[in-house]
Amino acid sequence: MTARTISFTLNGEAVSAQVAPHHSLVEMLQRQFDLGGARESCGQGLCGCCTVVVDGRAVSGCLYLAVFADGTVVETVESLGTRDTLDPVQEAFIEANGFQCGFCTPGFVLMTRQLLDEHPEPDDETIRHYLTGNLCRCAAYPEIVDAVKIAAKKRKAAAAV
Repeated sequence: MTARTISFTLNGEAVSAQVAPHHSLVEMLQRQFDLGGARESCGQGLCGCCTVVVDGRAVSGCLYLAVFADGTVVETVESLGTRDTLDPVQEAFIEANGFQCGFCTPGFVLMTRQLLDEHPEPDDETIRHYLTGNLCRCAAYPEIVDAVKIAAKKRKAAAAV
């Protein structure tokens, strides 16, 4: 199969990549950009471990073909915070121990950011419903819900400053 050159913005930087028509976005991010936050787990778009944000919307990176990223803005969990300053959602997951093994955490963090962009003060039912596409095999769900609530408070406090 013939590879194709695509160009897009990745975590704020203009990039290009050679991709085969059958490669997923996660494959491209891992192989060509050495980004491991989005991980393929189920390969069916059911677990959320491969979550990547494309043009402001979360997608299952294992199902999203890399060629479709041409001309888009792609954000991964690696775009959040810095070595010295974490994103409020990342801070909240740490404070609430909203993870155990951490494999699913990048997907939950990106979905939480999108949830809070759409619903700045979500209740438990909204949180659970919004995150149903993300699975935690360690069953840290109560802590994840707590992390979302903490993140909402952190974002509200930051916006008030």
